[in-house]
Amino acid sequence: MNEVIVSMQGISKSFPGVKALDNVRFELRSGEVMALLGENGAGKSTLMKILSGVYTRDEGTLEIFGKSYGNLTPRQAQAAGVAIIHQELNMCRHLTVAENMFLGREKCRGIVLSDADMEKEAARVLGKLKIDIDPRQVVGELPVSKQQMVEIAKALSTNARVLIMDEPTSALTSREIDDLFRIIHQLRADGCGIVYISHRLEELAHIVDRVTIMRDGQYITTMNFADTTLDEIIAHMVGREIKEKFPRVHCEKGKKVFEVRHLNAGRMVRDVSFELHEGEIVGFAGLMGAGRTETTRAIFGVDPKESGEILLDGKTVEIRGPKDAIRAGIVLAPEDRKKDGLCTKLSIRHNIALPNLDLLCNPMGVVSASKEDAMCDKAVQELKIKTPGVDVDAGNLSGGNQQKVVVGKWLARDSRVVMFDEPTRGIDVAAKVEIYNLMNQLKQQGIAVMFVSSEMPEVMGIADRIIVMCDGRITGEVMAGETTQSEILTLATRFENKFAQQNAEGGAQA
Repeated sequence: MNEVIVSMQGISKSFPGVKALDNVRFELRSGEVMALLGENGAGKSTLMKILSGVYTRDEGTLEIFGKSYGNLTPRQAQAAGVAIIHQELNMCRHLTVAENMFLGREKCRGIVLSDADMEKEAARVLGKLKIDIDPRQVVGELPVSKQQMVEIAKALSTNARVLIMDEPTSALTSREIDDLFRIIHQLRADGCGIVYISHRLEELAHIVDRVTIMRDGQYITTMNFADTTLDEIIAHMVGREIKEKFPRVHCEKGKKVFEVRHLNAGRMVRDVSFELHEGEIVGFAGLMGAGRTETTRAIFGVDPKESGEILLDGKTVEIRGPKDAIRAGIVLAPEDRKKDGLCTKLSIRHNIALPNLDLLCNPMGVVSASKEDAMCDKAVQELKIKTPGVDVDAGNLSGGNQQKVVVGKWLARDSRVVMFDEPTRGIDVAAKVEIYNLMNQLKQQGIAVMFVSSEMPEVMGIADRIIVMCDGRITGEVMAGETTQSEILTLATRFENKFAQQNAEGGAQA
């Protein structure tokens, strides 16, 4: 235990126009959880991709279990005992759990695949981790949390002793996070070394032994977690002290801008009614599956509404699709920015320009290059998007900067209502503060702002008013400064508690 199992020294890596890593060092011991922290673009993922064989390094040395390696391939890294679980899970959704776990290294009897042997071994590994999943179940039918457990089991089935977890809790509920932490504690006790990358710093106290911090592609420091504070960690990450994690701007509540009446859309949006006013930010709280994302999608026209009315400045707006919503001035920064908010293979310029062609084109349909340049430059400057230029592909940006591009394309319009769905998921502390400041800026401009967040401190810290949902319905509304996390959680589980109580009463009567 506590022997050095990974040693990386003097690691440098450059991409066209960008030096991603500059003389970085990193060390991991057996039986420890090492948090690898830094802002978006700090170089964390690049360093771990070198360790897992995805990227080759330009300079530096790499040792795994005392053996020196040149340019690793992913297969060589796997053979050396390294496995990485990416934030975006790489699963074949149409295959079973066992088939996913042994993809590329299938078990055979002679020249015939042996499903029975793979299912038996998959069941053994899942059972060792106390994960209750049938190896024969199709992965696409599992919730994200279970898919992530399958990824961990898959890594361990390759005899991985170095496990890299990139934002593993970003899509999990609190109960599922507890299950993940239980598995991490078990792996640590078994001598596995775990690299834990996360922007949710409050999680670290539950699992982390040491912390390595990077900034702008450089190594900053390594510390024992017990010997430091979150404020010190944040100061090292951003190079300065962040005095206010949740900046709040006071504005007088103005006139009603936006109203939703009795909105119904599928099982997850049932009789939803609420109002948004000038000078306020309205947060939507609730547990995963409460219907918050589905509500924003129904308003924006992504999902068809069955009934209900949407009003802007007192007038009914007919929204049959996103195009109608955008023209009306109602816009959405979606939960999955890569899938629904960006064209990752297109440049920043084209991502910002595409939804705004009606503003950029002359009557002949020709794009004005000067207007496009001005629009893109303004978005980059105002939102502080870190990029060498606007012609860089959006897919090459860090998560936080991708989020800014999503927001930037809507701010180029005179939008009246801006909906944010999990706007700070997967982005660093400093970038979060910039998003909060952006919300405050919109609030001061009289734009109606609503945002969905699964992070309770964030909702209470930024929102003026909080609407709570459970099981597709609004179960309560509270003022942020006059409520508690306990009260919000009670509202967020109202229907669950009622259902449990009814079951208990039914059982008692029986």
